[in-house]
Amino acid sequence: MMKKVCVVVYSRANYGRIKSFLNAVNDHEKLTLQLIVGASALLYRFGEVVKQIEADGFKVDVVVHTIVEGETPTTMAKSTGLGIIELATHFENLKPDFVLTVADRFETLSTAVAASYMNIPLIHTQGGEVTGSIDESVRHAITKLAHIHFPATKRAEKYLKRLGEREEYIFRVGCPSIDIIPKTDLNLYEGIFEKYAGVGHPVDINKKYILVLQHPVTTEYGEGIDQINYTLKAVRSFGERGYQIVWLWPNADAGSDDIAKGIRIFREQQDNRYIHFFKNFSVEDYLKVLNNCECIVGNSSSGLRESAYLGIPAVNIGSRQRDRERAANVIDVDYDTNQIEEAIKYQIEKRRYPSSDLVGTGDAGIKMAEIISTIKPDLNKRLNYLDEKK
Repeated sequence: MMKKVCVVVYSRANYGRIKSFLNAVNDHEKLTLQLIVGASALLYRFGEVVKQIEADGFKVDVVVHTIVEGETPTTMAKSTGLGIIELATHFENLKPDFVLTVADRFETLSTAVAASYMNIPLIHTQGGEVTGSIDESVRHAITKLAHIHFPATKRAEKYLKRLGEREEYIFRVGCPSIDIIPKTDLNLYEGIFEKYAGVGHPVDINKKYILVLQHPVTTEYGEGIDQINYTLKAVRSFGERGYQIVWLWPNADAGSDDIAKGIRIFREQQDNRYIHFFKNFSVEDYLKVLNNCECIVGNSSSGLRESAYLGIPAVNIGSRQRDRERAANVIDVDYDTNQIEEAIKYQIEKRRYPSSDLVGTGDAGIKMAEIISTIKPDLNKRLNYLDEKK
């Protein structure tokens, strides 16, 4: 009997993290994929990731509009509630055998609450990790709702056990985002940047460039404009030295409007002929762009995950990735223009680091699919230390 695995995709980063698993489920003889796409993955200003998902050949069973506009703490809370309401209806109609949710965002929490209350076995990837912001609380809350865990690292596996999760339902497989890298031609091709349009000076693939991804920090709401200005001033100095800047738009978290406002003001008031802003790249094209940059700057987990595997120098700014595991490729700095400049300069001179398998070796998706095809989870969750002698 085929097992139905329902996956909820809600953002560009989320899709990149889980694409290899979607392929593995589609290819597995005992599994059927059910795909729900919602939240910012549907929105034009975040790149309409749903179109890329369909272009990659995946059948989207349901689209769910759950984002309350505004990007404030209040709208995040309301979007979470709306997500629970909408997903509960679709889970009831689809009747999946499993629901899989990724990482630590508010959309992930909606998925987890709806599935667990409906007695659907919940699968969670990237649990047990440690970072800053509200993501920390959300991630561990989902851990306590989930029945099956696919952590990416040894430390994350250990932390899940210390959180009381049962060892027989914890499977360290690595991060599925790494799976795509060995299968991708990582060379840039003519027209790659023109393909995604964006705003700003054209990017020449034959010239050096810095990649920037900086998202709002939910627990530092209201500070976004100041934070992004430090980064803008730092990268401007490298633009003046002849480097191109490839900049990806921030995500939909609370404070995104502040980040976007800071960028727009800079575009209007400053010399920005060396910066090009993009909404989105396909998963494979993003990896090409990342692999050929001089350095990745900002606070995206991509600087600590895919960049570690590729050996790309990363400058991590602020608290968003605080305490997350990192390889040798990362330099951490505060919101300080001078610190950011000096770190970028050092990383550009370094140019490349040894590849790290910290978060995976490239086979996570296949491993996950195989485990799901045979596992029989217990819906009655128990702390793993209940049987210890008192």
